[in-house]
Amino acid sequence: MKELKEDAILQRAIQSLKIESKAISDIIDYLDKESFLKAVEVLSSCPKIITCASGSSGIAAKKFAHSLCCIERNAQFLSPAEAIHGGMGCMKKGDAVVMVSRGGKTAELLPIIEVCNKKEVILIGVTENLDAPLAKNSQIVVPMKIEKESDGLNVMATASFVATIAIFDAMLASIMETTGYSLEQFALIHPGGAVGSRLNG
Repeated sequence: MKELKEDAILQRAIQSLKIESKAISDIIDYLDKESFLKAVEVLSSCPKIITCASGSSGIAAKKFAHSLCCIERNAQFLSPAEAIHGGMGCMKKGDAVVMVSRGGKTAELLPIIEVCNKKEVILIGVTENLDAPLAKNSQIVVPMKIEKESDGLNVMATASFVATIAIFDAMLASIMETTGYSLEQFALIHPGGAVGSRLNG
């Protein structure tokens, strides 16, 4: 009985890995190349980039902001909770806001979307729902499509999370290509850890 239980557990793990792998590979098929290139162009040249999202999407957005700083783009993550209590003062006309919401209508984000448009920042929405407020009010929409999450209940941000990270990593690689970001530049700002030791040794 124990072996049967372990087999079921491993099968569930393998299924999860397959679902998440597919969620990433599917991006190549549905990628809106025109919107993606517009987003890369804006993110490569705008004065400041603010990323914003809730929950697991917020974690992905925070990681993207950090990665952008690592290639010397002026970026910060803005928590929706902080945003609606004055944090949106960091947004200026011509800046870019990258906002993520799979459903495109996360309640905490709606007032922020409105302010983005009033302040004339460039709103880049990453969403699956092209009929939702986020898509309709974004200047650039980068679609994502998730067949299903990888947990057994199909409710956890699993496949959607890794797909979001993959889209952001693809943007990062493209921005590096656009700006000609060099290894020497990275070595200067990353003296810490094993990477810093290898690059500055």
